[in-house]
Amino acid sequence: MAHGEVLGFEEYVRTRQEALLRSARRLVPDPVDAQDLLQTALARTYGRWDGIEDKSLADAYLRRVMINTRTEWWRARKLDEVPTEQLPDARVEDGTEQRADRALLMDILGVLAPKQRSVVVLRHWEQMSTEETAAALGMSAGTVKSTLHRALARLRQELESRDLDARALEREDMRGGVRVERGQERCAA
Repeated sequence: MAHGEVLGFEEYVRTRQEALLRSARRLVPDPVDAQDLLQTALARTYGRWDGIEDKSLADAYLRRVMINTRTEWWRARKLDEVPTEQLPDARVEDGTEQRADRALLMDILGVLAPKQRSVVVLRHWEQMSTEETAAALGMSAGTVKSTLHRALARLRQELESRDLDARALEREDMRGGVRVERGQERCAA
């Protein structure tokens, strides 16, 4: 790679790093994994930087590399996963509702297949159009629409299921004389 290309890549990374890290965090729930994902994608892109003629498409290229890398990791880890009856509770680090909602959303995104998750992230978080999403993922616009429809239906179903489970748990706690609300215990007397 020519010296000018190396400088161009370094400048690109310097100016776009935060936006690319946000994209990576939307693809994987763990912040450390998101940093690893971005670094891996940047390393893979560096070797092909001079082949990207239109540098204005570099973000789309890098997102595609991140999606492919995340899919590779998911497939490799899939064999090590053990199904359980109950999902772990989402962690809330700062206690605000916005963080809790974000944690819940990241948690339920885990029920989606990688293709569905990619479509949801690109359409709703990255605010790409259907056509841009289709181009980034290498699929037709119709496939993006149908995949998004199925993914959103699955997310609604998961949210409803969790809401019903939470209500049942609250009723059970009320029968025992203790009412648990947002992590606080209160006497029901």
